[in-house]
Amino acid sequence: MADADLTRGGTVRPITRWGTPVMHQKTAPVVEFDEELHELIRDMFATMAAADGVGLAATQVGVGLAVFIYECPDADDVIHRGVVCNPVVTVPEGKDRRLEAADEGCLSFPGGYQSLARPDFAVCRGQDENGNDIVVEGTGLLARCLQHETDHLNGTVFGDRLSARSRRQLNTKVSEVAFRYPDDWPVSPKAVATPPAPNSET
Repeated sequence: MADADLTRGGTVRPITRWGTPVMHQKTAPVVEFDEELHELIRDMFATMAAADGVGLAATQVGVGLAVFIYECPDADDVIHRGVVCNPVVTVPEGKDRRLEAADEGCLSFPGGYQSLARPDFAVCRGQDENGNDIVVEGTGLLARCLQHETDHLNGTVFGDRLSARSRRQLNTKVSEVAFRYPDDWPVSPKAVATPPAPNSET
């Protein structure tokens, strides 16, 4: 990314959960590449780091703007980091299209993972934080991340791509660990793995 300082100095924000309207609506395009946008990006990097994520869309901090960030390894375990505004993702078609099934999760539905097949290569076009045109090519987890985050900005969560049975399994997994994630997580840290003991009368 052009301005590495945008990865530092931000404030951790609560992560918006599935079911909140902004998570299921198409975002507005970025038209002003100004300090307000840069402040949002700083906060997004701080929030992603606090949540141990590899990508984060603006909708995941409650902002309906077409921008996402990533710090994610590719198929060769090379870490890529950056910002994409107004992303458009393309994936191979026909004989060049190879699907890779892997467990996928979402910081906005924390604690649950479910297998989802996605193309193993993706090209994402958009603008950087200063409005310059960029192209990001992704393999492996980075390809999945580019698709996942662009989906968010189009109002789609990965659960929308699951079968009804897989979605029910995902919901069950998330419910089982919901006690670990405070409403303002990751502003407040994740709780210990042991569920709280039930209240007992003496």
